[in-house]
Amino acid sequence: MRTAVVVGAGIGGLATAGALARSGWQVTLLERGDRLRADRTALMLWPNGVRALHALGLGAGLAAIATPLPDAGVRRPDGHWLVQPRKAAERAGAERAVVVHREDLHDALVAGLGDRVDIRTGVAVRTLRSAAGERPAVDDGRQTFEADLVVAADGIDSTLRRRLAPEASVVSSGCAAWRAVIPWYRAPELPVDRPVGGEVLGAGYRFVAASLGERGSSGGSTRGGIYWIATAAGAPRPESPATQLTLLRRWFDGWPAPVGQLLAATDPDDLVQQEVRELRPLPKTYAFPVGTGGFVLLGDAAHGMPHHLGQGACLAFEDAATLASVLRAALPGPGARAALATYQRLRHTRTVTVVRQTRRMSAVLRTRGRLALRARDAALGTISPRLIGRAAAAASGWQPPE
Repeated sequence: MRTAVVVGAGIGGLATAGALARSGWQVTLLERGDRLRADRTALMLWPNGVRALHALGLGAGLAAIATPLPDAGVRRPDGHWLVQPRKAAERAGAERAVVVHREDLHDALVAGLGDRVDIRTGVAVRTLRSAAGERPAVDDGRQTFEADLVVAADGIDSTLRRRLAPEASVVSSGCAAWRAVIPWYRAPELPVDRPVGGEVLGAGYRFVAASLGERGSSGGSTRGGIYWIATAAGAPRPESPATQLTLLRRWFDGWPAPVGQLLAATDPDDLVQQEVRELRPLPKTYAFPVGTGGFVLLGDAAHGMPHHLGQGACLAFEDAATLASVLRAALPGPGARAALATYQRLRHTRTVTVVRQTRRMSAVLRTRGRLALRARDAALGTISPRLIGRAAAAASGWQPPE
């Protein structure tokens, strides 16, 4: 019996636990919280993330809960187009990104776990055991969990990564983000010529919006509506959500529709603030073969990065699909250790490339000072289209391993 311990029940951990279980592994899923829960916002999955979910066998479930993301282009705060929307004829046959409510995606991932996954909540892993000739193990101070494989999917503040890859540090990305889902019963009616969707990019600020389903399709459920994410340079705000919302309305005043309408329709209780952080430098390796298998880093524990390309969840699903693929036929011992070396080879270069592109996008939001902002605004129209195009191509070009 091949055994695995997955530490962390976020979307990456859930996807990995389910994938390993479906290929014959007995999995123990450890979550430090008192229950499995999801963020009450949404996320966008780009074509590589959608491909990864299909490779994990979750494509049918995704189709039932996801909304295709229209190619609405990218504008400046003055309304000038940086990247024009593609016409329907131009994107015929092209793979589409989707937007999905995190709670819906969480439910689909939990439903895909199956009966080979033993879920343990309230387990905060503190230490690990990594010794030649012994099975990898983790400990929460009360109980030791050992297996052929231990997957560290415990987020950017990963306890296991601090032990396995101490060279990687968590640092601020120099900005904060706010997310919200406006339920349909409160969402504004927008003109036909100003549909929801697309991105507005300015020096120091960014606003992205997308529809979750169609108006009236959710029957009043808070899982349908309009999702938006706003990013601003600087530290997170300590004020109340009501004051934060007032600041957002001030910062984005005068931006092209529907930015103002969406912020006006948002309630403070809708708002979720997040400090944007990243790993600098990235771990030197994501795989640590030992004993009958070893340890691997996955998702934000391996390559936490700013959200500017929307690739955090996508790369986590890529990690899960790759790990499941290389381990599908591997047996404990030399076979499993060789599979982890293959995981490292396939994932490290890939994530370094995406992180590099993401950091280039971060430069737009880190610009501070009046003169610097004017220079950035002047250059934005020529820099951003090339940068956005290269970044999108690099991020979306992944294919599942054979």
